[in-house]
Amino acid sequence: MYVTAKMEVSKELPGNPIMQDTNSDGSPRYYTYGTTFFNYGMIPQTWEDPNVKVNGYGGDNDPLDVMEIGSAPLLMGSITPCKVIGALQLIDEGEMDNKIICIAVKDPDESKIRNMNDLELVKPGYTDKLRDWLKRYKTSDGKPENLLANEEPSSVEDALKLVDETHARWKAICANNSTTSSYSEKFWLQSSHCRPV
Repeated sequence: MYVTAKMEVSKELPGNPIMQDTNSDGSPRYYTYGTTFFNYGMIPQTWEDPNVKVNGYGGDNDPLDVMEIGSAPLLMGSITPCKVIGALQLIDEGEMDNKIICIAVKDPDESKIRNMNDLELVKPGYTDKLRDWLKRYKTSDGKPENLLANEEPSSVEDALKLVDETHARWKAICANNSTTSSYSEKFWLQSSHCRPV
């Protein structure tokens, strides 16, 4: 929240450190569309598999992204218990890049927000701001608008199903099975949590 440096978990380096993303020329990458008004993170032990097609688009080969919509900035790298309230399906440069929408369980509004409809009641216009951000955040860098597979956010149930599915795919990449081996060779998977299933 309120950060312009684009941070990513390194899939390739030992320990998977959080690092600033880089442009194709090697320079540090920043969000130039404006500062984020949400906390951006990821769900550990998930993987959006490029071989799994949804609406014709394969996963982006990354962990599942999270947009936490609470009222306070969270520390980078913190592990924050969060209540899932829905999801948005971003199509980013031809890849499915799902965004789980959640609220930190310690946020003052957590008890009032159980789903995306509640979010609109408590924070009117917030869903439109999320859609706008996802579609347009690259336009300030001269890139075309992203697409959403559906303008309406997914339900809590569908978002939780997506978390479960991507966790199962992470287990498969840990097992280094034949369908994921071309991807797992590029990942640092030496964590004690990543064992064959």
